[in-house]
Amino acid sequence: MSNLIVICYMVAAVLFIYGLKMLSKPTTAVRGNLISAVGMLIAIAVTLIDRSIVSYEWIIIGGIIGALIGATAAVRVPMTSMPGFVAFFNGTGGLASFLVGWSDYHMHFTRDGYGAHDLDKLVLLLATYLAVLIGGVTFSGSMIAYAKLEEKMGSKPILFKGQQIVNALILGGALVCGVIYVWIPDAPAVYGVFAITGVLALILGVLVTIPIGGADMPVVISLLNSYSGMAACASGFVLNNTVLIVAGSLVGASGIILTSIMCKAMNRSLANVLFSGFGAAEGSLGGGGGAQGEVKALSPEDAYYVLEAASSVVFVPGYGMAVAQAQHVVRELGDLLQHNGADVKYAIHPVAGRMPGHMNVLLAEANVPYEQLAEMDDVNPTIDTVDVCIVIGANDVVNPAAREDPSSSIYGMPIINVDFARTCFVIKRSMRSGFAGIENPLFYKENTRMVFGDAKQVVGALVEQFKSA
Repeated sequence: MSNLIVICYMVAAVLFIYGLKMLSKPTTAVRGNLISAVGMLIAIAVTLIDRSIVSYEWIIIGGIIGALIGATAAVRVPMTSMPGFVAFFNGTGGLASFLVGWSDYHMHFTRDGYGAHDLDKLVLLLATYLAVLIGGVTFSGSMIAYAKLEEKMGSKPILFKGQQIVNALILGGALVCGVIYVWIPDAPAVYGVFAITGVLALILGVLVTIPIGGADMPVVISLLNSYSGMAACASGFVLNNTVLIVAGSLVGASGIILTSIMCKAMNRSLANVLFSGFGAAEGSLGGGGGAQGEVKALSPEDAYYVLEAASSVVFVPGYGMAVAQAQHVVRELGDLLQHNGADVKYAIHPVAGRMPGHMNVLLAEANVPYEQLAEMDDVNPTIDTVDVCIVIGANDVVNPAAREDPSSSIYGMPIINVDFARTCFVIKRSMRSGFAGIENPLFYKENTRMVFGDAKQVVGALVEQFKSA
C-alpha cells in the first residue's frame, strides 16, 4: 500500500507540473487547468487513505460546504470581480496554512512536547513557524488587496510617516519571536511568543499592502499568490505530506516568476512596487502639469465610416471592457471587420486589467481566435502602419506620458504605442483618469478621437452600422 501511495503522489506531482506548463499558452490553458485539477483530486484522495482517518464525517461536511461555495462563486462572480475573487482565494489559502501551523504547534505544546533538537525536530519547528508567519501575512494582505480591487476601500496608497521603519520593526519582532520559539520550544512562555508571532504576521500583511496603489494590483496578486504557495509548502513539511510540498513549491516559484514578469512589464523593481506608494498623487502627470489640448469627440456613426475603410485594426482592451461586459460584442465587431477585409488583432498589455491575464481570459470567454491575440512587443514595432487602434476601457497601459514626460510617475513603463497609429479611437465613459489616477495626454493627441459612452453600447452601435450597410 505504501508503494502505491508514493506512486500516486508522483503521478499527482507530474500532473501539476504538466498542467502548469500548459497554462503558459492560451490554446492549452483550459486543458492544463483540468489536468492540474485531476492531479489535486488524486492527491486529496490518496492523502485521505494514507492518513488512516478514523472518522470522515467532518471531512465530508467540509468538502460539501467548500464545493458549494466554490461552485456558487465560480458561476455567480462576474469577470469584473475576478481579480478580487483571486485575491480572496489567495487569502483563504494563506489562512489554511496559518491554521495548520497553529494547530500543529498547539498539539505538540499541549500534549507531546518537541523534545531534543535533532534535525527532524528543527525542520518541523521552522516549518510550523513559517506556516504561521507567511500564512498570516498572505491572509491579511490578500484581504486588503481584495478590498481595494472590489473598491470597498480606496485604491490609493495609504502612507504615513515612518511607515517603513514600523514595518521593519514588526518584521524584526516576528523574527525574534521565531528565534525564541525554535531555541526553547517547550518553555511555557513560548506559547505567548508564538501567539505574538501570529498577531504580528496579520498586522504585517496589512501594513505591507496598504501602501500599494491600484495600478500595481497585478503585481500584488502575483506576489500574494507566491506567498500562498510558500505557506502551503511550509504546511507540507508540518504535515509531512510530499505532494503538498511539491504543489506549494510550484505555486511559490511560478508566482515569483510571474511577479518578475509583471515588474518587467512596468519597468519597475519589486522594491519600487512595494515601497514607492505609486499613484499617491491623484490626477497628476507626476510633475504637476496636466494634459492639455483639444478633445475631438466622434459619434459611433462617424467612427463607422473610418473603420469601414480601414485595412488594419488593432483592439486594445482594458478594465473598462470588463466593466461593460463588452467582450462578446467586441469579438462580433472584429469578425465583421475581418469579413470586410481588414486585418484584425487584439493587443494585450501584460498588466492590462487588474490581474495577470485578465484580458486574455475575457477574450477567450468571447471565443476570440487565439491567433489574433498579440503581445505588446509584437504589436509596437509595426503599429505605425495600423489604420485604426481601438482602445476600449484601457488607460494607463496606453498613456504616452510613460514615454514622453520624465516627471510622470509611470515614466519608463512600456506601453502599447496606440498614438503612433494613423487613427486612434478611445472608447470611454468620460475623461476620468485610470486606476492609477494619472491624466492621459493620449486623449488630446491630434490623431485621437474620443468616442464617449458605455463600451458595450458604443461597440454595439458600430456592429449595427456594419450590419445595416
